[in-house]
Amino acid sequence: MKKRDVVKSNELFNEIIQKGKRISNKYFVICMMKKDIQMNNYGIAVGTKVGNAVTRNKIKRQMRNIIDHNIELFPNYHNYIIICKKDVLDISFKEMENELVTLLTNKGDKQ
Repeated sequence: MKKRDVVKSNELFNEIIQKGKRISNKYFVICMMKKDIQMNNYGIAVGTKVGNAVTRNKIKRQMRNIIDHNIELFPNYHNYIIICKKDVLDISFKEMENELVTLLTNKGDKQ
């Protein structure tokens, strides 16, 4: 994931979370909002309940890697915020990737 693909402003980050469409499963919540430009932007949120800074940064690195390898699953013209839940600590990297891919392809439990 390149720097140009990151949601940079705090206002936009919060707007996507508050007003965007949500899909979720046991491990992730994905908030998405349509936009006019063809390029997608991504944000990753890992709360302090998930672990200490080292753990949260590890999860963010893994999520960026998963996004890079599955970029074709994300439809164009959208901003995405991926929120990781605490249960993500209990699964391996491969399971994390499978859960995110399943959520994106099946559109998860709509909320």
